[in-house]
Amino acid sequence: MDYKDYYEILGVPPNADKKVIQQTFRQLARKYHPDLNPGNKEAEEKFKTINEANQVLSDVKQRKKYDELRAQYQQWQKTGGQQQQDFDWQNWSAQPGKGANVQYANAEDLEDLFGSASPYSDFFSSIFGQARKSGNSGQTAPPTPRRGRDAEHEVDLTLEEAFRGADRLLEIDGRRITAGIPLGVRNGSRVRLAGQGEPGLNKGQAGDLYLIVHILPNEIFEREGNDLHMDISVDFFTAIAGGEVSVSTLEKPLIMKIPPRTNANQNFRLRGKGMPYLGSPEKHGDLFARVRLVLPDSLTEQEVSNIRELASVRQKSSPMNTK
Repeated sequence: MDYKDYYEILGVPPNADKKVIQQTFRQLARKYHPDLNPGNKEAEEKFKTINEANQVLSDVKQRKKYDELRAQYQQWQKTGGQQQQDFDWQNWSAQPGKGANVQYANAEDLEDLFGSASPYSDFFSSIFGQARKSGNSGQTAPPTPRRGRDAEHEVDLTLEEAFRGADRLLEIDGRRITAGIPLGVRNGSRVRLAGQGEPGLNKGQAGDLYLIVHILPNEIFEREGNDLHMDISVDFFTAIAGGEVSVSTLEKPLIMKIPPRTNANQNFRLRGKGMPYLGSPEKHGDLFARVRLVLPDSLTEQEVSNIRELASVRQKSSPMNTK
């Protein structure tokens, strides 16, 4: 079996009091709880380990025994001990039938979270005995209602659907679920569907279903938070003299004025034409239109000649060509 440093597992010093230990445990338990990390085996094992550490360090008798074992084990290492099987574990093994009293991390028994296999390590079972619930009088307790586990499901959305909101008909574990996805969701947003997760046990409440949203790339717009960015094509005549161009938005096209002497890559801000805010759909981000200069669709020979003549005149009058 592997020795476990429970203080290191919780990240608390050996002189930490019970209040600090339990506060630290609660923070870690919320982070690694299986309901918040469905399907994540690494988080599940971490949750088991921190629960075990809290069980030992929060109990006065178990902590006293563990501290004595820890001190002897560390002294053994200082004197050259390396192979854990060579340590004298026999002096620390629990007596038969003297299992540790266990208060689980929350109202749900760990067996309900992880199945019938023991959620405690060989180290815990060997030193403190097979875990048993505190206050067990030997009588069979009636089945306790257990809330079902939360579940996750990934959903792809177009930017247009994220702008307007969308409905999805999902089939999960043989169930058909109609999911309403609110407008303004972002890539990675978690949409909660209450009571649509795994069913509960013993008439317990069902868990929740979380939709993990993936926003598909858009050919026109790039999203940054609630703002949108796009390129607009402006011919150089309009850029020089000013004019109007049509700009696409996720609602409808707009006519935007281009002032004279507009340079390439200049940004124009269209307020309130970006994405709606998640949870506050009356608010919108902005749309930023970046100028991309292009040639007009067609140029006559006369126009090309006029432009060449104008370029020649400007070149001659340039300060670099005057002495």
